[in-house]
Formats: sequence, structure tokens, C-alpha cells
Amino acid sequence: MSSDKVRIAVVGAAGAFGMKHLDGLANIPDAEVTVVSGTRPEPTQAVAERYGVPHAVVGFDAVLERDDVDAVILATPTQQHAAQTQAVLAAGKHVQVEIPLADSQADAEATLAAAEASDRVAMVGHTRRFNPSHQLVHHRILAGEFAVQQMDVQTYFFRRTNTNAKGEARSWTDHLLWHHAAHTVDLFAYQAGRIVQANAIQGPIHPDLGIAMDMSVQLKSESGAICTLSLSFNNDGPFGTFFRYIGDTETYLARYDDLYNGRDEQIDVSKVAVSMNGIELQDREFVAAIREGREPNSSLRQVIDCYRVLGALEEQLA
Repeated sequence: MSSDKVRIAVVGAAGAFGMKHLDGLANIPDAEVTVVSGTRPEPTQAVAERYGVPHAVVGFDAVLERDDVDAVILATPTQQHAAQTQAVLAAGKHVQVEIPLADSQADAEATLAAAEASDRVAMVGHTRRFNPSHQLVHHRILAGEFAVQQMDVQTYFFRRTNTNAKGEARSWTDHLLWHHAAHTVDLFAYQAGRIVQANAIQGPIHPDLGIAMDMSVQLKSESGAICTLSLSFNNDGPFGTFFRYIGDTETYLARYDDLYNGRDEQIDVSKVAVSMNGIELQDREFVAAIREGREPNSSLRQVIDCYRVLGALEEQLA
């Protein structure tokens, strides 16, 4: 084992996003996955064998005591994110937690305090900051070539049962506000400036899942730009999030890592970064920040305002 590599444990490795991280990490020369962790031995061992990871362990605590782990990526249920992030930092290890950081503002603030008291790298997987499509728009904003006037965003799934991105049943409930809206709230502030006004309304609460299946969010940034976000678990059609940037010089349509202009002509984003995979780029930033001893893009400090906005929206909806 070469000591110049960042030794990483992926927790929740057999889940949909755990495997996306393992796919990305396989392309990063400075990273070495030494451990995968899961809740069940058989699928966790199968993932370890598939990706050539030397150690498969059951449970989160089994990772913290290991001396062959410098950093931990948490691809675990939302409800565990805040406490697990704090525990990783307390164990003296770097941490990247999947979005969202927490499912309450109080938990997000407590986790930020733990990160600020630590000298470890702590970041959240706000993937939209890293997708080449959104990166190209961001570069043009920074260069003064484009300014957002309005963002129109649709986050649509067909999820009337409790399933993950692989279509498998899961033990926890996803959430439109604290998970799916978090992507857009953070991205809008990243592209248009700090959010100064936010409103939300939601549809009926699902009798079995106990969450709203439809939601509408309005945002305004300090630059005067506005954002309209529509979210649904009821949409029977293509799923995912679709972004329309309406600006002063151009209109852009972003669909994951792909980008189009307002006439639906594709824009080449293959040269924006070393990969076309947003999650790989996110993991590259995590590893680079550890090696360079610096704050990463989407550090807890940088994304905390997103969770403050979500907290305010939750109060409105209540």
C-alpha cells in the first residue's frame, strides 16, 4: 500500500450512490479504497470483490477504528448523515457526506460546528457544482460573460413506493425539501448569489410515506435573479432534474452532465474538466483538498446557507 495515496473507506458501498463513488474513485490515481462498509455482509463483500477492495466490514463503527483509512465517504441514509459526519471528524478522519448534510437546520449547524473545530477536510456532495454543464455556466459567470436572470428547474421522479435510484426497496424515506431541493437551492446561490428571499408550498401528504409528493419553491438572490423550482414524486416520465438558465446573453439547458443552448443545440463540455462524470469530479476535489491541505469546493462552510434556507422553508410549510 503506497502511503502517498489517500486511503478511503466508502460507507453504504452497496447502495446506488456508494457504487457511483467507487466507479469515480477507480479513475483517481491519488485515491485508494481500502475498505467498504455496509449493513449486510453478502452484498458488501460482493462489492468489495467487484471493485478489488481488500476489506469489507459490516457497520459504520467498524470503519472509524481502522488505521488504514484517512478519509470516509458517506453514502448512507439521509437521517444518519449529520451524526455520522460528526463521528468521522471526531475520529480524526476527513469526510465527504452525500447530499444532504442533514435533514434539519439544527443538525446542519451542529455538524458545521464540528467541522470548524476540526483540522480535517469536510465536504458535502453537492454534485451540481461539479457537473461539467453547470461548471461551464459558472466559468462564464465568473468571466463576466453571462449573468443569471432566472433559473427554471424541474426535479421529477415517479416514486410512489420507497425505492432507490436502482429501483430497489430501501429502509428510509427520501424527501423533496431536504434532499432534492437542496441541489437547486445550493446551485442557485452558487450561480446567482446569496439567497435573500424564499417561499414554498406543497401538495398533500402521502398516507403511507408521510411526505409531500409535490412541492413548489421560489427563490430570489442578492443579485435580483429569481428561481422557480418544481418537485414531484408523481411524474410518470423521464426522471431527474432539468435546469433552464435564462440569462442576459444566452439561455442554457442543463441535463446532468450535458448542456444545450436555448435552441436545444448541444454544447460541447468535454473539455471543461478531466472527466464528464460529476461524482468523479466531486471525489477528485475531495482527494485534492486532502492532499493540498485546503478547503474544498462545497465544504460545509460553503454550503451551510443552503440548509439555513431549507430550514426557513420547512418552517413556512409547517
